[in-house]
Amino acid sequence: MTAPYSEIRQSVLQRYPSGQTPGGVSIDDIIQLKIQNTYSTHLDIARDMAKVMRTDMAAYDQDPTKFTQSLGCWSGFHAQQMIKAVKRQRGSAKGVYVYLSGWMVAGLRNRWGHLPDQSMHEKTAVVDLIEEIYTSLRQADEVALNDLFKNLKSARDAGDSVAEQKAIAAIDSFESHVVPIIADIDAGFGNEHATYLLAKELIKAGACCLQIENQVSDAKQCGHQDGKVTVPREDFIEKLRACRLAFEELGVDDGVIVARTDSLGASLTQKVPVSQQTGDLASEYIKWLKTEEITEDNPARDGDLVLASDGGFVKPVRLPNGLFAFKDDTGRARVIEDCITSLKEGGADLLWIETATPDVMEIASMVDEIRKEVPNAKLTYNNSPSFNWTLNLRKQVRAQWIAEGKINEDAYPDGNELMSAEFDETDLGREADQRLREFQYDISTKAGVFHNLITLPTFHLTAKGMDELSEGYFGEDRMLSYVGNIQREEIRRGISAVKHQHEVGSDLGDTFKEMVGGDRALKAGGTKNTMNQFEAA
Repeated sequence: MTAPYSEIRQSVLQRYPSGQTPGGVSIDDIIQLKIQNTYSTHLDIARDMAKVMRTDMAAYDQDPTKFTQSLGCWSGFHAQQMIKAVKRQRGSAKGVYVYLSGWMVAGLRNRWGHLPDQSMHEKTAVVDLIEEIYTSLRQADEVALNDLFKNLKSARDAGDSVAEQKAIAAIDSFESHVVPIIADIDAGFGNEHATYLLAKELIKAGACCLQIENQVSDAKQCGHQDGKVTVPREDFIEKLRACRLAFEELGVDDGVIVARTDSLGASLTQKVPVSQQTGDLASEYIKWLKTEEITEDNPARDGDLVLASDGGFVKPVRLPNGLFAFKDDTGRARVIEDCITSLKEGGADLLWIETATPDVMEIASMVDEIRKEVPNAKLTYNNSPSFNWTLNLRKQVRAQWIAEGKINEDAYPDGNELMSAEFDETDLGREADQRLREFQYDISTKAGVFHNLITLPTFHLTAKGMDELSEGYFGEDRMLSYVGNIQREEIRRGISAVKHQHEVGSDLGDTFKEMVGGDRALKAGGTKNTMNQFEAA
């Protein structure tokens, strides 16, 4: 982290006692640029942010109300504005991360157009987005610190020592916009060596945390779609180890690995692993395969795979595409075994259980089982836009109230009609909304969720925002649609981006021109800059 202002000033003065370099550069300018350069490399960010995550995880172990949160961002600007908003509203971004979604990279950030979440996008697109996010967050640091140094210069020019010390204190207490990124590496984009090579690139780009899932890499599906195919546990462990080796090689000793299991919704596997003895990882995976007895009416044929089972022989059910099916209703048990194995054998730090609905008690019941083997097991949970949250929570409230005898079954409909706005101000609608407010708190305190994230919020925010703006702007409201819904709200909410020239570094550029050119500097921020119209705001 950056040293205090006075310490840096003293160091620079020792080199240039006159207050200037031989070329006429002021030491005050050197100090500012040294402090604005909050990180030398993005690998330094990964090392530092890994320590931040470890500290947060330890705090959560002591107090589960201290959970962390993130939003999925598909551009550096989204991430920058999120952190700025949190800092403006809370005064600090501690406990806030950025989630980098493979779904959004596939859907929005690859060269081949809008693609489904099936690992079809180029690997480097994920690396590029991490680089972009940290470049944007570091630029937010530079812009904010430049404003603080302008305050310091003004105080010195006015001879106000009290204001000068206040400005220095603000510089020393400045909190960087840089926060941890949880980066989605999908299923590893290939074999374990490919996973290792890509993991290194993600880490060098700044990722302190990698999230990897137990699906087959070349048949990967979005966690909320059908057709998911999982890999044997020893295969997944090798990829977890590949990620750990990448962290260790690059000196990110505290790097965090999130092991995701899609087994709750996955009914298929690509291969049957080789079991050496009862109770090994392979046999524990094989036991869940759907099989059929070999009989005179159902004999083993040429090309069939035959397994020894309980002193006899069975055939695993195999689909025409060669995939093997799991027994029905075994997803929950497989999830629990996946998680325990990933923690104990694979060295994962956090778990991710992909679920079909947002149900606190469902997650809690699985975590209770996992914690019998690994007491401090912690989760990252996907508060996914793939869930119809309104419908799910209203159905949960309705079912509970019927079971408790609070209402009759005909008090509210049991289908999609519950989505109707007519129920918004009913007792059920208000109770469901209250549970939405409390959902992340509940799942963190009752179900071991250390980190709550929403994977695709900026995707949906952009779609909704453009729909609203387009409806008004191309309709009857025209300019009122933009001004009323966007600019006026930016001003009243105190969003710095309303001064868009300043937001992208125009004043920062003016400062640098002054550093090297003095009075000759041709600055953009003069009296004719229209951004001055927003100063009063």
